[in-house]
Formats: sequence, C-alpha cells, structure tokens
Amino acid sequence: MTPPALTFAQPHSFPGKLIIVEGIDGSGKSTQLLLLQKWLESKEFNVFFTEWNSSALVRETTKRGKKSKLLTPTTFSLLHATDFASRLYHEILPPLKAGMIVLADRYAYTAFARDAVRGVSREWVRKLYNFAIRPDMAFYFKVPMEVAIDRLLGGTRAQLKYYEAGMDMGLSPDVSESFRLFQSRILSEYDKIVDEYGLITMDATKDIEAQQNQMRQLVSQALVNYKPKRGTHGKRASVFWRRFAVRQSE
Repeated sequence: MTPPALTFAQPHSFPGKLIIVEGIDGSGKSTQLLLLQKWLESKEFNVFFTEWNSSALVRETTKRGKKSKLLTPTTFSLLHATDFASRLYHEILPPLKAGMIVLADRYAYTAFARDAVRGVSREWVRKLYNFAIRPDMAFYFKVPMEVAIDRLLGGTRAQLKYYEAGMDMGLSPDVSESFRLFQSRILSEYDKIVDEYGLITMDATKDIEAQQNQMRQLVSQALVNYKPKRGTHGKRASVFWRRFAVRQSE
C-alpha cells in the first residue's frame, strides 16, 4: 500500500521530533536554538541542526540574484521554496526517520510572512509549501522593532542587508527606515501566523537565560514520551543515524 502523502496540514508519523524557531532578524531566535541544541546534546539526545537558505542546490543562484538586485517577489519566493524542498528532503526528513531531534532555524512560516509582505498571494504561498511537514513544536520569538534594530547594529555585522531591509520594495531610500517599515509588516504577518498555526510565542525582550529556561521547560514536557531510537524507514535512515550519532570534536 502506498503511504499517505506528506502535507503541512497533518502531523508527521516519523519517530523523530521537529522543533523550529521563527522571528524577525534580531529577535535572538538563533541564539536560543543553539543553546537548546547544546542542552539537548548534554542530555545525550541525538540532535541535527539545519537553517534557512542553506541548500547548496540554489545557494549560488540566490546569491547572484541578490547581488544583481533583479529578483522579483515571485522569483524570490520560488527560489526559497526550492531551497526549502532540498533542505527538507536532504536535511530534515532523514534524521526524523532515524529518530533524531531536528532543530530548524526558520521554517515555512518565514516564507508565509516575508512573501506576503512582498505582495505574493498568501493562499498561493501556503499551497506552494504544502509538501512540508508540520513541526512538532514551533516557537515564535516576538521582539519590538527598535530592540531588533539595536541588536543588529550593535552586533558583529553592524549593517543591514539589502533584502533583509526590504530595499527592493522601495519603502524608503534610507536602509534603517526601510528595515523598520519592512520588518514591521513582517511582524504583523507573524501575528496572523501565530493565530493560524498555534506557534508558541516567546517574549524575546527577556534576558537570554530566562528565555532559554522557559524553552527547555516546554521542550522537556513535549519530550516526556519521546524515546530516541532508530526509525523503521529503511537502511538510509540507519546510515544517517550512525553518521550523526558520533559527536564531532569542536
């Protein structure tokens, strides 16, 4: 019998767990996810980390498109969807089938928010990503705009990127003001997504330790009945498990 097709509307049936974080740039979500990874590994869970826009398949194409500043909203959306599909099938599904905990820095919700703000149909984007699987836990780190800007400009990068600031939308010739307007619209989209998909909202203005403690408590509760084990989805999953079960030296 052919197994049912994976869809975003239904929970997955794999032995592993998928935990994702969302939020605008400067929300601190990546820091929290990396801290969670170290904590889970200290508890001897098998963990695999993956991040947005990381597929080698379309990285060069996306890089060239951004450099030329000729990407239309629909083209941008399709490139990210292609990147996501490669990431899903090569980085997310194999460890889930192997029974691992997958931590994803950004997921399909990023596309739902950003593409809608750029004028792409919300319904179209959701249908485009219907091949994705629903996460077991989805955290949204909510932060005021001014706090996000202060964090970004005060960090090691100290400048805002062209597309990150929504400069392609012609909102303002000033990059800081464009970022403020663009990301504010994304915040509004995230508010809708939180209600629609039931994301767990985290107060990203709290100190790092307080956020992490809350996150660990929620994850611990969700993993009460989780027993790390190999999946039953074939030899490829077993190979993936053996590959990442051995902790790499730092």
